Amino acid sequence: MTNITTLLIANRGEIARRIIRTCREQGIRTVAVYSEADAGLPHVREADQSVCLGPAPARDSYLDVGKVIDAARATGAQAVHPGYGFLSENTAFAAACDESGLIFIGPGANAIRVMGDKAAARQLMSENKVPVLPGFDQEGADDATLASEAEQVGFPLLIKAVAGGGGKGMRVVESADRFDEALASARREAQGAFGDDRVLLERYLPTARHVEVQVFADQHGNAVHLFERDCSVQRRHQKIIEEAPAPGLDEALRERLGEAAVQAARAIDYVGAGTVEFLLAPNGEFFFMEMNTRLQVEHPVTEMITGEDLVAWQITVAEGRALPKRQEQIQRHGAAMEVRLYAENPYQHFLPSSGTLQPLVWPEGVRVDAGFEAGDTVSDHYDPMIAKLICHGTDREQARRRLVLGLENLMLGGIHHNSAFLHRVLSSEPFSQAELDTRLLEKHPHLLEPVSIPAQALAVAAAALVVQRPAAGGDPWRTLNGWRPLGQRQTLVPLKVRDEHLIVILEDGEARVNGAPLSFRFHSDGGRFHLGIDGGTLDDAMTGGDITLSGRFVDEAQRLWLFIAGQDYAIDLHPARESEHDTGHGDFTAPMSGTIVALHVNPGDRVAAGDAVITLEAMKMEHTLRAGEAGVVQAFTVSAGDSVGEGTLLVEFEVEQQ
Repeated sequence: MTNITTLLIANRGEIARRIIRTCREQGIRTVAVYSEADAGLPHVREADQSVCLGPAPARDSYLDVGKVIDAARATGAQAVHPGYGFLSENTAFAAACDESGLIFIGPGANAIRVMGDKAAARQLMSENKVPVLPGFDQEGADDATLASEAEQVGFPLLIKAVAGGGGKGMRVVESADRFDEALASARREAQGAFGDDRVLLERYLPTARHVEVQVFADQHGNAVHLFERDCSVQRRHQKIIEEAPAPGLDEALRERLGEAAVQAARAIDYVGAGTVEFLLAPNGEFFFMEMNTRLQVEHPVTEMITGEDLVAWQITVAEGRALPKRQEQIQRHGAAMEVRLYAENPYQHFLPSSGTLQPLVWPEGVRVDAGFEAGDTVSDHYDPMIAKLICHGTDREQARRRLVLGLENLMLGGIHHNSAFLHRVLSSEPFSQAELDTRLLEKHPHLLEPVSIPAQALAVAAAALVVQRPAAGGDPWRTLNGWRPLGQRQTLVPLKVRDEHLIVILEDGEARVNGAPLSFRFHSDGGRFHLGIDGGTLDDAMTGGDITLSGRFVDEAQRLWLFIAGQDYAIDLHPARESEHDTGHGDFTAPMSGTIVALHVNPGDRVAAGDAVITLEAMKMEHTLRAGEAGVVQAFTVSAGDSVGEGTLLVEFEVEQQ
């Protein structure tokens, strides 16, 4: 056995901070690594020591095996924790650690190799009587063979990267005419993310749940599971809400899932933390999907229902000790739920976003595993996850309600994010009733529609907060008489809400918004506010009923932030008028910063609505821009391989006149 006293964390962000917390509790020194883009992030300053690996691109920093090994040697680290993502499931990295005399906190290189190859893993599981989906996993199959075999597998089917994970290199194909385009895109994305463009085919279950089991094994032949998690709510095959235990399972099914997962671990002489993922059909049948040979992003929900520290378990096993508990000693208490807070716009096809997190106030009473704090910048080089919010309860409903409240108390601005979307899903009837499967969002598309709050209602809330500013605090609306032209009890407040300029005049519970009268009730206290407006006077969205808004606010010098049901609204005070710009002609602009990876047509080509025109990659994911209307591609202003910023003109496009 070896006592680990110094540990290098070969990762960044929230998982690095999570590992640091456990190491501090155990008296272990930590070494952080970082890229030049991450120099100012919390994990760098919280570690006992830090080493810069190089430029922002992951291949030049976090994915450079030699640099990570050198950093561990230079700092005297005895062990390396890879977290998840990056090098966590890299066979060469695990082997390099071993060859360098470093303890790799994870399984052996052979287990990573076998389970990292989705085709080999399918074959091994089948041999060990773990059920797998029908599919095609022949090594080295070319495009023509895959297209032919796709017909045999049947549609819909899933193209899956052999070396994949995290939803990258995966495409659902509904029909044969879409197969070639999906295959090319999956191969490109897999090559970019994993350096390996091999894919396999699997039957796609339109109605199924994603249920996974946390397993642990030590070097002494002991293997256990720590119950299951449900991760069915996903976007782009990536999880966004996870919970434990999986709701609606009887104990017999739970036991079968646990036994199958442990059998999968034993089949490869597994050591350490792992997760065996299954698709669960409505009839109770389950099928092996893959095994993740690392700690999972969603491990906190397992920690909260078992009371165990899984990172501490990892360190214990890596030191050569036996598992802390036997199977019968592991107990389950209550329920836990987690949401992944992403820098992305859920109402624009989940396009990733980058920028500075300001303002940012984390909610109280919630476990927050965050990679960022207020003032930090989310770059476009890495995964867009900002944080995870996790709640525990005596049962699923209590955990859900606590998480909903946590999102309502989150204050985050300065970047597109998915908090309001998460709030809407958690609050929806299908989710609250545990009607879960991997196509929940497709079955309930209204969950992908933003909640519409009239700009006038936001303006009244903002104006009411403005006039409540203490005069001693330099309130411009109380000190400038010119803004109160109608008398002592009236206040005029010019605002910009979204892209609309509004003038609000307030007087003792009465307001005029650009001349339209209404009655309102308002209260604020300690950063919270509540607004009630009599309906029928604002706009069509309010006709026939009242409207109420409750939320939190942050008051800045010339801007007021309102946070309502997870959504942030930036309201400019006394704004200058801005000119409008009309792009015209249907030109394509970059929806985010990224790299151009494919031009699908040529200048002069006519395309139909829905045809792929250009694809760019950002945050390890491909985003294909398609024609919204029929028309002619006049010219491309970029080439494959070019880096572009958000808003860059990519294609000059002439819409076909009807």
